Amino acid sequence: MTHLYRNKMIYKAIVIVIAFLIAAFSIYYTNQLVKELQNSELRQIDLFAKAQKAIVSPDSHDGLSFLLTEIIETNRTIPVILTDELGTPIAYRNIQVPSHLSKEEKDAFLRKELTSMHDKPAIEVNLGDGWKQYIHYTDSLVLKKLRYYPYIQLSVITIFGILTYLIFSSVRRAEQNRIWVGLAKETAHQLGTPISSLMAWVEVLKSEETLDKSIIEEITKDIQRLQTITSRFSSIGSEPMLSVCNLIEITEKAIEYLRSRISQKVSISLEKPSQPIMVALNASLYEWVIENLCKNAVDAMNGIGKIQISICPNFSRSIAEICVTDTGKGIPSSKFKTIFKAGYTTKKRGWGLGLTLAKRIIEEYHRGKIYVKQSELNAGTTFCIELPLDIHDN
Repeated sequence: MTHLYRNKMIYKAIVIVIAFLIAAFSIYYTNQLVKELQNSELRQIDLFAKAQKAIVSPDSHDGLSFLLTEIIETNRTIPVILTDELGTPIAYRNIQVPSHLSKEEKDAFLRKELTSMHDKPAIEVNLGDGWKQYIHYTDSLVLKKLRYYPYIQLSVITIFGILTYLIFSSVRRAEQNRIWVGLAKETAHQLGTPISSLMAWVEVLKSEETLDKSIIEEITKDIQRLQTITSRFSSIGSEPMLSVCNLIEITEKAIEYLRSRISQKVSISLEKPSQPIMVALNASLYEWVIENLCKNAVDAMNGIGKIQISICPNFSRSIAEICVTDTGKGIPSSKFKTIFKAGYTTKKRGWGLGLTLAKRIIEEYHRGKIYVKQSELNAGTTFCIELPLDIHDN
């Protein structure tokens, strides 16, 4: 599955190339059919011209009925106008002329039709004694439909392809959501039993008077932490409760927890305004996002470096901006969006779900935004979180 995920862009490219080749072949093949039909109609027009000449020829009485029925009358698709040398319409066929028009209006209508036939060379009919007529024609309705058919076909295929992609993408996202929800809830369930057991053991340890109380306090803190993690996993897949909080206080709490649990060679600093910034948050899930970004930063710096978190309100956009900057190895610009996809990871261990869950928490649960603001290889990366301000308190 990991192999398929990492190569899915290659598979998509292959599908696109194949679709393009099918479309190109369809256009080429249909254009060949159009050319064949054009040649066929040209031959039919030529026969029409010969028949017209035969009709007025004194030597053409034999077989005249055959010419009329088999050649002229069979033209039921090609628009044709017969004119004299001055361009005056004499006869026409396969042209819808309104029946209520007078003779002058009909001539004007046919002359207007002649202007649309200039893309085809008129066929000269020499009737002898300097008497000539001209046959003007244009593509039949069938030919016109066939000419535009490949483009219509390509459009239909494109629309179908887009709809298919959207449907399958939705199905895939829904399936991923079900997997994440199931995994998260199962994890929370599995943690419940050992946590309850640890809580019971802590109560037993408290009765030991010789045991250092600070040890019990630290164990209690870790149990509480496990309870928090269990609560977070339980929240995945269901709409979390949001409450208006001071973003600065919640961020400080997350940083304080991290300081004692990451490498001492990594410093974390916070830049903040003096006034509170009120936003609607699920504090536990938001802390999870901050912790995830900071832990990723520690890994990117190999345990040595600086993490700077800055919080500032943007009242013109009614958002609060939280930027997390590290001095790590950086991220290629081509990976700015890929890193948020499930399964993507540069670590030898891990499932590559941390940033995916962070994106889900911020964008789906908090109606915010998370993205890579900037990154430079071997210099560092800045992640930015945008959360809607609670306008009633700002």
